[in-house]
Amino acid sequence: MERLDPRVRPVWLTIAVIRAGFAGGFLVGGAAIVTESTDWTGGDVRLIWAAVAVAAFVLVFRVAVAWQRYRVWRFDVREDSLYIERGVFTRIKTVVPYVRLQHVDTQRGPVERSVGLATVVIYTAGSRSADVAIPGLDPERAEELREELRRLAIESEGEDAV
Repeated sequence: MERLDPRVRPVWLTIAVIRAGFAGGFLVGGAAIVTESTDWTGGDVRLIWAAVAVAAFVLVFRVAVAWQRYRVWRFDVREDSLYIERGVFTRIKTVVPYVRLQHVDTQRGPVERSVGLATVVIYTAGSRSADVAIPGLDPERAEELREELRRLAIESEGEDAV
């Protein structure tokens, strides 16, 4: 089983902190608005501190989930299929037979480019969601994987998917 590049962990942690910051800002801001717009006697400070405590919990929770996400993410290029394992709370195991592959792309968004990573996106036939993505790969590994999956899909043409 192959793991993702360790450089994806700080990216996921940064995204978790940013999202938790937005959620915390809305919570604390909402608590401040409520306390200013109502006539609470002594409850205003407690409400704001409660919102700060909830925001801190959300931050710690999101960072912990992002940390664990890297630990459980794995993939394996097998003889007849691509196998992906992921998920912190709900473990998701995906098997993509090569005969189902439509096409394979690599993509590098601005955040990925800034840390030197890439994502391989696999488009499949007949699935409820259009694609499967393998994030957090070194760009050279992403290109190798894309070519390997393309070659394996061509080799499996004419075979039965089941």
